[in-house]
Amino acid sequence: MNTTADRLYELLPAIHRIRDAEQGYPLRELLAVIGEQVAAMQENLDQLYDDQFIETCAPWVAPYIGDLIGYRTLHGVAPTVASPRADVANTIRYRRRKGTASMLEQLARDVTGWPARAVEFFQLLGWTQNMNHLRMGAHYAPDLRNWEKLQWRDTAFDTIAHTVDVRRISTGAARHNIPNIGLYLWRVRAFPLTRSPAVEDPLIGGGLRFRFNPLGVDMALYNTPETEEEIAHLAEPRNVPMPLARRWLKAHLDDYYGPGKSLWVELDGNPPQLVARSNIRICDLSDIKDGGGNVIAWAHQPTAGSGLVAIDPVLGRIAFADAPASAPLVSFHYGFTIEIGGGEYERGDPAVPVTPLQSVHGGTALQPALNAVQNGGTVEVTDSRRYVETPSITVNAGKTVVLRAINGARPLLAASGDIALNLGADATLILDGWVISGGTLKMAAFADTAPRYLVLRDCTLVPGTFGTADAPGLAVSHAFAKVELERCITAPLHIAADAEVSLSDCIVDATAQNLIAFRGPGADPLAPGGALTLESCTVIGKVHTRQLTLASDCLFVAALTSSDTWKAPLWAERRQQGCVRFSWVPPGSRTPRRYHCQPEEGDLQTRPHFTSLRYRDPGYCQLRQSTSDKIRRGAHDESEMGVLHGLYQPQRETNLRVRLDEYLRFGLEAGLIYGS
Repeated sequence: MNTTADRLYELLPAIHRIRDAEQGYPLRELLAVIGEQVAAMQENLDQLYDDQFIETCAPWVAPYIGDLIGYRTLHGVAPTVASPRADVANTIRYRRRKGTASMLEQLARDVTGWPARAVEFFQLLGWTQNMNHLRMGAHYAPDLRNWEKLQWRDTAFDTIAHTVDVRRISTGAARHNIPNIGLYLWRVRAFPLTRSPAVEDPLIGGGLRFRFNPLGVDMALYNTPETEEEIAHLAEPRNVPMPLARRWLKAHLDDYYGPGKSLWVELDGNPPQLVARSNIRICDLSDIKDGGGNVIAWAHQPTAGSGLVAIDPVLGRIAFADAPASAPLVSFHYGFTIEIGGGEYERGDPAVPVTPLQSVHGGTALQPALNAVQNGGTVEVTDSRRYVETPSITVNAGKTVVLRAINGARPLLAASGDIALNLGADATLILDGWVISGGTLKMAAFADTAPRYLVLRDCTLVPGTFGTADAPGLAVSHAFAKVELERCITAPLHIAADAEVSLSDCIVDATAQNLIAFRGPGADPLAPGGALTLESCTVIGKVHTRQLTLASDCLFVAALTSSDTWKAPLWAERRQQGCVRFSWVPPGSRTPRRYHCQPEEGDLQTRPHFTSLRYRDPGYCQLRQSTSDKIRRGAHDESEMGVLHGLYQPQRETNLRVRLDEYLRFGLEAGLIYGS
């Protein structure tokens, strides 16, 4: 019996309970039925009371409470507005602070999910002051001795007075005017890389000169933003993800250097030894070249014997005064827009857990662990070290092998040759969370007709590091293979014509529009690749496929040269099968039927414009604001085409514009300005 029925039964006189027991408790069973209905009524009454408050109401009630206060629904693309509950709860709080700069900044961050800063441009206008109302901090001309103010000139943190610009800020053409409010938004995020071995410069390293990037190339370092749940003051440089400038970092090194901060340097050991803050110097470590243009040194090398360590955050370089006693380990942040490819972000576990488990760490050899799981199992890497070897991966028939990095790790496999994938009949190989450079993943053509399954999740096959610019990152010659890539960045793919390939939220990069991003394996550059399915992908380079089964919300950034032997930049052999929908297709392409694709017939102007198409740049594959809305809002759900489709950036902009109409003071006008 339930508690309510027990209470009712205890209220009965004892004589009735005695007689009920003599007859087999029929009265007790009746009260149990009545108690269930009483409990249901009590629960309903409690819920009706809870439904009067947005914090405790049922999900279906939240829109009705919002309607009572004039709440307008938003696209649920940012975590804070995925459910209207929090946004409705904040509405009254927003309205009490209506029109203040800090409130607008909080609003912008809440409805877009991006770091934001509100700037009242009328506060930055140069004006002739009245002797009865002196503003001692408002200088018409900048103080050229104050380098910090000059550092932030024409940025969100600019405090220098400007002359008036009478154009409207909503057009994006003007800023400094009396009615103008600017909302700066940062779309590039700062991703961490922890205790990664610094890479010695191959030309003039001498055991003293290293780079932060595990690929051994220059890269800007970012700060880790200090987020605020409640904005009590306007955002400062430390509150938003930005590349670190030399002079700023030097003046504020205590805020950015050290464990748990933006960057730090250690010497390998057990445990690693931190390089002391007192030994760090921030300076320019640019190349010094001879008359022939050859690099002969880095500028500002620390004096030998001083024990100093110089860091250049703009180039991502380190120079030691004396050779370190052990290998240097670096922890830092780099800029990127979306969680794809290898990275120290939450990825989730493979769908099929496979035992036994072999754990590898510290950059030790992978091959012994791979040999131990040929009959099925998982090799798990637990750190972000460099693994310098060229392994061979074997999976016995019918078995599954997983080679993965744990969440919070971004290991690099630096190969020096091709990596053979020897899969038995009906075998499956899953690669998860790896960055691979220097060696093509190769699956040979096996003698039987049994399928092989290859899955890559959250991996990076670094474009341009496999020899020639468009050398493949993955080459599959087995005609019955099934290849699946999810959230990957990859060099060109060479896949057998009868194989099947599926890509979701991926970048395929041949490093140039006129190079080949997808084709068949072998020496023939005109050989068609396997049947291709793409969703929310950006492909840089030409594509030749036997069948384009589906391309949805994609960008094909390809072009032919004047002497090209290809028939089309996007070339499908079988055009009677398949579909291309809500995608940008280069003019002259040979594809199956198209549905709501760009450019439309006769339109020569609509094309994507990117912040950068070079891997390692923070704005890699990010569309510029100058790109037509036919592309920026041209996907099936009115988001942008391409790999950044899942960020729903146009919907975030719409959310903010909807809210600004309600919260701006009368006579003011707001403009959205992207800080990155």
